[in-house]
Amino acid sequence: MSHRQLYDLIKMGSPGAVLKEVQVILDMISSDFNLAPIISAFDTTTSLYKGSFPGYRACNTDYHDLRHATDVFIAMTRIVHGAVVSGESFSRRNISLGLIAALLHDSGYIQEENDGEGTGAKYTANHVKRSMDFFEEYGSMYRLSHGEIEAGRSMIHCTDLYTDIFSIKFPSERIELLGKMLGTADLVAQMADRTYLEKLIFLHQELMEGGMASAADATEFFRNTVKFYTLSAKRLETSLGSTGDFMTSHFASRWNIKRNLYSEAINKQKKYLLKILDIDGLKLNKHLKRGGIIDRTDARHGAF
Repeated sequence: MSHRQLYDLIKMGSPGAVLKEVQVILDMISSDFNLAPIISAFDTTTSLYKGSFPGYRACNTDYHDLRHATDVFIAMTRIVHGAVVSGESFSRRNISLGLIAALLHDSGYIQEENDGEGTGAKYTANHVKRSMDFFEEYGSMYRLSHGEIEAGRSMIHCTDLYTDIFSIKFPSERIELLGKMLGTADLVAQMADRTYLEKLIFLHQELMEGGMASAADATEFFRNTVKFYTLSAKRLETSLGSTGDFMTSHFASRWNIKRNLYSEAINKQKKYLLKILDIDGLKLNKHLKRGGIIDRTDARHGAF
């Protein structure tokens, strides 16, 4: 299996397949792991994104969608498992809190049912705070303790790229480590996505609506993504404590693959991006074909 790549392992686009794999991994952590809270949170998340959760509209952001939530969910599970294999210890309750936080970490993009203006992308600047608040709403609904709610909120706070991790008040060292793992899972899950480069079109549109990007040529946004790779690598290594390295132990234990498949996928994406950016007269739709995303976006907004 040593030749296998990240997206050969399971069908990442299937929420059911992701949940099944998470259950397998949690069973590897502990054969009597209580899956009920995880399954309940998973059901809540899918309901929220599909528009059947009371008081909320369906997700209408193409980048921060249900697929991203489940990608982060499984990435978080893999990091936690790798950490346990490497000798770290967590209570099963704290692991559950970390996985629930992973599922709900971008819930702040979802609009309330009486909010019909624009899309959830308008909340880009404060979506992390909104996600923390939704976690508190969820925690109250499912009778999490005050301490558990605060722990989940602090973990979600770690996904804010504009927050200094060292300024966050964590209730314990274990929660701090789980928070750094969630911050890592959020970054590597999106950058390792096979269609990450194609989906940058969606991210650009979301950032524009949220007032955090200009309507400049989308190609320039792709060029700026090279800088994001550098900034992300630094954040992963420093603020987030290189917790992504635990992935290697996970893949070795789960699949007998002694490599960090997330790092490999990210490096391949970056290498390809650098290659196409060197092409004169670059037309993104000629070089980014996965999922037909660029072509569909061209049809709606004009060619990139």
